[in-house]
Amino acid sequence: MESDGEEEAAATPGGGGGAPAAGRLKGSPELMVDDDMREMAKTAAWSVSSCKPGNGVASLRDDNLDSYWQSDGAQPHLVNIQFQKKVQLQLVVVYVDFKLDESYTPSKISVRAGDGFHNLKEIKTVELSKPVGWVHISLSGTDPRETFIHTFMLQIGVLSNHLNGRDTHIRQIKIYGPRPNHVPHQPFHFTSREFVTYSTVR
Repeated sequence: MESDGEEEAAATPGGGGGAPAAGRLKGSPELMVDDDMREMAKTAAWSVSSCKPGNGVASLRDDNLDSYWQSDGAQPHLVNIQFQKKVQLQLVVVYVDFKLDESYTPSKISVRAGDGFHNLKEIKTVELSKPVGWVHISLSGTDPRETFIHTFMLQIGVLSNHLNGRDTHIRQIKIYGPRPNHVPHQPFHFTSREFVTYSTVR
């Protein structure tokens, strides 16, 4: 299901008279993730701030786009991902569908990171415009050297929905980090195939 591609493909603002403001994310029909990233949250502990019976946290991880987590409470609606050890994370990808979910579709999402609930810090806020598909949220900083974050916990918060909706629907969440360095005894972590290929002397 994953294929090569630039994550910016999912963040291309629309054109035309009724176009969304630049920077609002629309979603991509294909889940496109670079080969040098891997899914990180399979062994993490997942929890949500609230849910409707039958639409709980498991629906975020079942690889089924027909199911969804539905919140049942006041905003913000929160998804908490806690890791057993400190991990490097680069990318959050969520699947949302405005055509199916309408006012349940998130319009503003915040991503926070920290050691635990006590010291979470917001690292990214994005706005969505009637998204249909996979929305890619890069965790990179403004400094080009900051390609990932190092954290024990990630929290994804739905701050508002389209059409002033109260509760929210999210159909899938994937979290990616860099693959481990495959070159033995190599102290540097290379991020491109070319560097990895030529990083040893034969």
